Amino acid sequence: QVQLVESGGGLVEAGGSLRLSCAGSGSAFGRYFMAWFRQAPGKEREFVAGVSWKGDNAYYADAVRGRFTISKDNANNMGYLQMNSLKTDDTAVYFCASAPTLSTMKSGYWGQGTQVTVSS
Repeated sequence: QVQLVESGGGLVEAGGSLRLSCAGSGSAFGRYFMAWFRQAPGKEREFVAGVSWKGDNAYYADAVRGRFTISKDNANNMGYLQMNSLKTDDTAVYFCASAPTLSTMKSGYWGQGTQVTVSS
């Protein structure tokens, strides 16, 4: 079992930055991939970024590559998403997820989400 709790969302102006945190618990967190997804109003949930269980390989959606950075701190059971150069299109509820592989993420463990709002 893995439990995930996101934090760090909020309201920011376009061009600004936010760092989201994902606190994990459960023995498997350190051995699982971690990913961030987001869901904007009226849209389907979409993949944002993923990181391997060791934190040494990262994967990004085209829309965020070069602006967002995902990281994982297994020693402290934490995951992060550093978001820079935010755009209004980044407004969404952001979810942290954890699973044995990236391809099984949608059926893995999920947090409750944190709201990110980017104003123009």
